[in-house]
Amino acid sequence: MANRVIDLVNGEFYHIYNRGVDKRNIFESSHDYERFIDLLYLANSSKALSYRNIKSSKKGLFTYDREETLVSIGAYCLMPNHFHLLITPYSEESAAKFMSKLSTAYTMYFNKKNNRSGSLFQGTYKAKHANSDEYLKYLFSYIHLNPSKASLTRAKTYQYSSLFDYYSNQRPEKNILDKKAFPEYFVNTQDLDAELLGWLEYKNTEV
Repeated sequence: MANRVIDLVNGEFYHIYNRGVDKRNIFESSHDYERFIDLLYLANSSKALSYRNIKSSKKGLFTYDREETLVSIGAYCLMPNHFHLLITPYSEESAAKFMSKLSTAYTMYFNKKNNRSGSLFQGTYKAKHANSDEYLKYLFSYIHLNPSKASLTRAKTYQYSSLFDYYSNQRPEKNILDKKAFPEYFVNTQDLDAELLGWLEYKNTEV
């Protein structure tokens, strides 16, 4: 359901994104967002995992032992009709496998829930290579500021992105991220605030 559009190289960084077919919403309820976020964790495994069995077990989903993961995720943000991911793959094929598992599992869930059939996403996912430090650092801001046009507070409290997990270590979803695989651009939350506010100010003064 999702194939490589460029060769994704081990150790490099990529912005992955896709939207709904015909620009339709792919998230229509809080449960939809939560299912996709669950799958960001569970699909990132070289072995097949049963969502139903894991979800119903007493062990927390975000602490389940996935054994070998396929990619490292540094950031994500889900919007009503599209999503953004920032990843680094472990092999040329691992990103494609991860995206195939993620999109197939979510499409099957969404179609069954809504009594529909066919593709949910607008073709193959898109991938852009973050080929410089400057661009990779920019992507952290770009992805996380998607929910906000002017307010950093709104972006920081948006529950369907990973920004919350850069400010707090409290929620289980933090285990989706592998921060160690990405450069440590922000020594503390004050540095992160300054970076995000700088981009917001730039966007709001563009002519």
